[in-house]
Order: sequence, then structure tokens, then C-alpha cells
Amino acid sequence: MEAEAQPLIQALGLKEDAPPKIVGPAPCVTFSGEHDGLKVHVVWNGKDRDTGVDNVGTVPASLSTYLAVMAFKPDVVISAGTAGGFKAQGAAIGDVFLGTAVINHDRRIPLPNFDKYGIGYSLCLATPGLQEALSLKQGVVSSGNSLDYTDKCMEIMAQHSVAVKEMEAAAIAWACNLYHVPLMCVKAVTDIVDGDRPTSEEFLENLHAAAAALQGTLPRVLSRLAGRKMSEL
Repeated sequence: MEAEAQPLIQALGLKEDAPPKIVGPAPCVTFSGEHDGLKVHVVWNGKDRDTGVDNVGTVPASLSTYLAVMAFKPDVVISAGTAGGFKAQGAAIGDVFLGTAVINHDRRIPLPNFDKYGIGYSLCLATPGLQEALSLKQGVVSSGNSLDYTDKCMEIMAQHSVAVKEMEAAAIAWACNLYHVPLMCVKAVTDIVDGDRPTSEEFLENLHAAAAALQGTLPRVLSRLAGRKMSEL
């Protein structure tokens, strides 16, 4: 969402790419700059042409990632955004998590091998040094196309000890895996999935605070990446 992207763009001093690096009709918008010697690009999914709201969910995320990887040839992709957290996995509002793996919780295909394909389990780039250095929490990230969830979604997330639930990381991982580009997930908690309050209410209340937490964390993550090999993270 734009509310997630803008604090990162401002914190990193990035400028919108002109002329565009990704041309229409793809709606995504890109911003570029440098941080601690790293070339950094932020890709936002843009607005839906018919409703004017942010493009969210797995389809825009996968498309934006595919096009961005082709355009920028990155060494690593970071899925940075907000998410619902599970208090059963130690999450609290404003916490920032590093993903250890990603799954889909609403892609249920009860056929041989398609069930495994539907879950789409994929490991994230291992970053034990980064997690320790920045004192961040970590856990599995689960993606789906609904802000709410069914009992079956919850069952799947419990089976995989999911720490945070959101709407894009597994789709981003699918596009990254096509090009063998490692993925990191950095997610700030807006709401407690296994809590007592409605998700939509808590999400809207805490969105800007969670985006600010990302704004404070992501530059430190990038600084840690600067000058290090993937094996040193």
C-alpha cells in the first residue's frame, strides 16, 4: 500500500523513476536511490484504475515483482510491509519480524501434489546475524487474498507455526524463485490475528504506526546488507 511505501521512500530519500523503469499498462510505480553505497529500489503496486484504491493481494505483488526483477536485476528482494501478528508466536503491535519462510494459507487444492503446490512453502534468505544485531523477531509469513480468514486458514497457519499474516510475500517468493533471487521479508505488526478485536478496525488504527516502525527498521537492515556477502547475514 502507498501508506506502507511512502515512509520508506522518504526515509531512504528515493526519487520516482522518470522516465518509468516499468512502463504501462502495468500500474506499479518505482523509486530509486542509494543507501550506504547500495542501489535501492522501492516498488509500489500503484492504484486500481476503476476504484482508485491501492492494488493489494497476490496478483499485483507477483506481477510487480516479476517486472521489477527484470528491470533492476536485484541481488536480493525485500518484501517490506505490514502484517497481522499472532500473539501465540510472540507478536505485539509494532513488532518487526524477519521472515524465515513463506506459505499460502488460502490456496487449498486437495489433490495429489497440488496440495503441496497450493501451500507453496518457500524458505526466505537466512539472516541470523541481522536478526541478532537488530533484535528483531522472526517467524513464518503467511499470505492470502483476504483481510479476514476462515477456520481452515487458521488451521493451516497453526500447522505451519505462522508468526505473521499478510497479502503478498508468498506471491513475491514465487516470482523471485523463477529468477533464483533470494527473498527477505520485513513485516511490522498492525493487528493481532488471534486477539479479541476485529482485524479491520485494528489494522486501520495501527497502520501508520506500523509503517513508521518499518521506516525506522529498513534503513538499518540495508546498512547491515551493505558490503556483506549473503553468507554473512
